[in-house]
Order: sequence, then C-alpha cells, then structure tokens
Amino acid sequence: MNRDRDDRGRPRQARPRDALGRPLPYGDPRGVPPVSEEPLPPPQTLAEAQRLLDSGRAFSAHEVLEAAWKAAPEPERELWQGLAQFCVGITHAQRGNRAGSARLFARGVARLRPYAESPPHGVDVPGLLAWYDAHAADPTGTAPPTLT
Repeated sequence: MNRDRDDRGRPRQARPRDALGRPLPYGDPRGVPPVSEEPLPPPQTLAEAQRLLDSGRAFSAHEVLEAAWKAAPEPERELWQGLAQFCVGITHAQRGNRAGSARLFARGVARLRPYAESPPHGVDVPGLLAWYDAHAADPTGTAPPTLT
C-alpha cells in the first residue's frame, strides 16, 4: 500500500479529512484544515488541543496530543497518550461508535489517573476524570472537557 510521505520519507497524511477525522477523497474541498504533525511545546499543545476540542474537532485534538506523546520524555508519555486516547473516545462518540468510545475512554482514563495528584503542565487531570464520570455515557451531549 502506498502511503503519503514527506520529503524525508516519513508517513504524513495528505488526504483531506472531515471534522470527525474521517478520510475524504483526495482534493475534496469539504476537508478541514490539517493540524501539524510536529510536536509543539506543552503549553501550545494544550492550547491547540483545547481550541480543536472546543470547535468540535476531537480527532484533530487527538493528533496534536499524539505528536506530543511521541516526543514526550518517558515520565510524561502516559499523560500525553492518555489525553490523546481521551480525545479519541470523544471522536468515537461523535461518530456514533459507543463501544469504541467506551474502550478508548477506559484506556485514556487509566493512563491519566496516576497523574491526578500532581499533573504536569497544568493539565486538569482531576477535572478530566470528573468530566469522564459525568459524561462518558454520552459525551456528545455536553461541552467538551477542559484540559487545563
């Protein structure tokens, strides 16, 4: 299978996607602007992920957080992966996939819990866990969680 790649041969997504992250045909004008696949510093990562969540683009927020996860130092990797999975849980819910949503939320929450007492970078882990407890059954019927 041929994959989209950048000049250095790394896989990159060139195919447009809709707001829920579903691939569209190449050249489809309905695609949303892509997000950078390069990691940002933690404050910018969190701000960009929040902006995307607030605009209904949980999949794109996941991509921003995934870049941070892959570049994070070992003590923070689980935090960033948990945040990314939390956003994928929302994405699955937005797409109507309740089973997938529950699975990804469970994985994300399990990764976030160890950071609840002393979260780095001002991440509101207790707030995210409370949001999950209140809204995991139907995360599409409420405002998105606040990351910081």
